[in-house]
Amino acid sequence: MSLHPKQIESILNLSGSERYDYFIKQVADKAEAWGLFSDGWSLAQDDEGNMVFPLWPAEEYAKLCAIGDWAGHEARSIDIDDLMDGLLPKAREDGTQLGIFPSPTERGVVPTIDAFEADMNEELSKFE
Repeated sequence: MSLHPKQIESILNLSGSERYDYFIKQVADKAEAWGLFSDGWSLAQDDEGNMVFPLWPAEEYAKLCAIGDWAGHEARSIDIDDLMDGLLPKAREDGTQLGIFPSPTERGVVPTIDAFEADMNEELSKFE
C-alpha cells in the first residue's frame, strides 16, 4: 500500500522522538522495517565516526533518503524476525548503532540497541 504524499510530509515534519515512536508502531504493525542497499546495506557515520545503520518504517521514506552518498541505493525490506534476531545481535557485536527514521534533512534518532530492542518488544507484545 502506497503512502499519500500529504501523509509522508506530515510524518516527516514530526520531531525525531515522534518519528521514533511512529517507527516502532509501524514496524511492529507491518512486521518489517526498511533499509537502503547497494552491494551491501548502506551505513552512515555519526560525528564521532561510529557506524550507524539507518532504518525507516516504509519504503517511501527510505527512497526519499537515497540521495547524496546514497544516490542509486535501493530500498529493501527487512523482516521483523531478521531485524530482531539477526540485525540487532550483529549490530551489538559490531558496535554499530541504529539510526531510526532519518529524513532527507535530519539525522535519525540513535537509541542504544538495548533501548530499541525493549521498545520494539513492548510494541510487538501488543500484537500477540
